[in-house]
Amino acid sequence: MKTFVCFSLLILPFTFFAQGVPYASSLTSTTTSETPAATVTYADEVDTNLMTKLYNSPLYENTPKNTTTDKFTVDILKLRLKNLDKNTPLNVRYNTTVESYINTYLNTRKEDISSLMDKATYYFPIFEEYLDKYDLPLEIKYLAIVESALEPTSKSQVGAKGLWQFMYHTGKQFGLHITSYVDERLDPVKATEAACQYLESLHETFGDWDLALAAYNSGPGNVSKAIRRSGGSKNYWTIRRYLPLETQQYVPAFYATFYLFEYGEKHGIYPKNAAITFFETDTIHVKKKVSFQKIQQEIHIDNALLKKLNPQYKLGIIPATETSNVLTLPKSLIGKFISTEHNIYNIPKKRSISKHIVATAINSDALLPSTKQTNRVIQKKNITAQKKFLLYTVKKGDSLFLISKKFPGVTIHQIRNWNNIWGQSYVRPGTQLKILTITE
Repeated sequence: MKTFVCFSLLILPFTFFAQGVPYASSLTSTTTSETPAATVTYADEVDTNLMTKLYNSPLYENTPKNTTTDKFTVDILKLRLKNLDKNTPLNVRYNTTVESYINTYLNTRKEDISSLMDKATYYFPIFEEYLDKYDLPLEIKYLAIVESALEPTSKSQVGAKGLWQFMYHTGKQFGLHITSYVDERLDPVKATEAACQYLESLHETFGDWDLALAAYNSGPGNVSKAIRRSGGSKNYWTIRRYLPLETQQYVPAFYATFYLFEYGEKHGIYPKNAAITFFETDTIHVKKKVSFQKIQQEIHIDNALLKKLNPQYKLGIIPATETSNVLTLPKSLIGKFISTEHNIYNIPKKRSISKHIVATAINSDALLPSTKQTNRVIQKKNITAQKKFLLYTVKKGDSLFLISKKFPGVTIHQIRNWNNIWGQSYVRPGTQLKILTITE
């Protein structure tokens, strides 16, 4: 199971804390119509030695914005957290620990949060599709920020990898294949589905989302021990002191991230210009072994972008397998890939052949004496390929990605076009989809 696998034991990859002093809030308390004024105490301190590098992605460009923000108070924070709590099954609560994390990020990491918002424009649609598929709270998408800073090739000191920081055996347990060529822990789609399955099982075990999140970080065994040491409490904030230090900081870091993404604009935090978004990409099934170098040579895609969109191929090589592998490309380059497939796969082009087979003359004397046929005729055979739609009924557990894999050469983009389902991330079981096929 997953134990101590947060990104390099660092809770939040863009976390930076002032060292050696207790937290003192920069918030002031004022009375609002929703929440009475409150005296803030700081019984909890956050570890001051946690920091790591925020990865810079070639997918994104920096565009600073000049903004102004209103005065931020404790009462405003309480009101906003209360509003968040109304719209999610998660347990969004105000306490001084969460407030301390929010203040720290606002005071020291606003630029990093803006960069993360950029990355989120690509990865969040993937997360939301699978969280919806498994009926999990959509807000869990923010957990990947705490785990990996949305860096798909991130690796922790203990060997956890990918957006969702799977250890080797936990990844295998949830169906992720790992070979010399491919590591599906780095695959944004497959790792996200595995994370959803893992989180679903943890929530079934503990019946509480805070405890499920804590168990995702430190493993269910540590959470169960903390429950026993606390005298049986199943409240994260009660058992928190019995958890590993990393996990004590993990859940408040998650809620601080949740708040800052939802209310970033109120603090003058905005995403910068993303060079590419998820909806500007599509997938294609690769039939044979091919290198990134060959793909780059034929379709003229930026090498850094190709690697960023397909991080699961460790050596820059897509291997030949019994089932086709998936390649993600900008939509603008899908057609170019298809038109240059022969060059990409190093397959010589076949000579054009006649669409009809014409009968040749036959010597009647060559027929066997026993044959009673007197006028033997060879019919012309039309072998022209015909296109037609078939109807596919969506099954439980299906996604557009999995459906496209069942039909070689068919992409998610085509399925959306044929069925006019743009902007819809999840197709419910029982829905009939039109799939264009080619028959002879």
